[in-house]
Amino acid sequence: QVQLVESGGGLVQPGGSLRLSCAASGSSITVYVMGWYRQAPGKQRELVAHMVNGGSTTYVDFAKGRFTISRDNAKNTVYLQMNSLKPEDTAVYHCYARIGSPWPSDYWGQGTQVTVSS
Repeated sequence: QVQLVESGGGLVQPGGSLRLSCAASGSSITVYVMGWYRQAPGKQRELVAHMVNGGSTTYVDFAKGRFTISRDNAKNTVYLQMNSLKPEDTAVYHCYARIGSPWPSDYWGQGTQVTVSS
């Protein structure tokens, strides 16, 4: 059974930083894509950033220059380093992965709350 386990959310002041982690686990899995979405209260879930196996990354505009996605392929873990956080970054951040086990399917983590407030 494939699982995504997130960690690293919390409360931070505006201008601060947080680092989110998400580890994928399961038997004989092949991870194709890992990334992060977020959902703020009353809003739809939106993409933050993702990284494919070759290392290519995609960031949405609000993440460019402030957020950095990285992966440790040996650990099937994706990270999201978030700097210069703003109150509007407050949301539940969900890890996402497309994993073959053996056939490709999409998986979601349970979400981790990020609150940016003074």
